Amino acid sequence: MNLDWTALGQVAAVSLAVTVAVVAVFAFGVLGLARYEGTREEGGATSGVGLAQAGLCFVACAAVVLYGIYLIVPQFH
Repeated sequence: MNLDWTALGQVAAVSLAVTVAVVAVFAFGVLGLARYEGTREEGGATSGVGLAQAGLCFVACAAVVLYGIYLIVPQFH
């Protein structure tokens, strides 16, 4: 059996990069939600920017997860 180590390294690098990106986007979503809740608790005017940021980030994370499931499950092709 012969292994293509270059291809394996590329797959590992892309997987690591995508994982770090998804975690970072999710963290920005949590940050936006915390900012929205913080301004709401302080009694300030809630502009909704934090809520929009959180929603956008969480939708992006869900899209990446759904795309990964689409790639894995052969019945979806």
